[in-house]
Amino acid sequence: MAEVTRHVLVVAGRTALSDALRGALLARAAAGPAEFTLLLPGDGDACERARRLVDAVERLRGAGLDVAGQLGDADPLVAVTQAWDPGEFDEIVLATHPPGRSRWLARDLPGRIERATGVAVRRVVAEG
Repeated sequence: MAEVTRHVLVVAGRTALSDALRGALLARAAAGPAEFTLLLPGDGDACERARRLVDAVERLRGAGLDVAGQLGDADPLVAVTQAWDPGEFDEIVLATHPPGRSRWLARDLPGRIERATGVAVRRVVAEG
């Protein structure tokens, strides 16, 4: 019997191109079939955000991952709640900067996402 493919919502901002995120997603894919949707919350220049999303998706696909991408609201919690569909996604991965540098951690984004979705958030710490 074939393993069921899991659908993973990946939330990343400036960390979307990080080696840590790519490594974590490769490890997740090695654990069992997975498809990923990279959600890039943020505001600012729409062309720059779209370019960063395309670059990140291409980099992850180049590593052999099945990845789609979408832009989200400037507020990362709003972006997640707008994208989240429990019928579509099974898991959530959140890439952040380290504690002390991460605004998302300072605002308890992982806990807020868990409370909003009812799903445990796997956090990846990325430097860049």
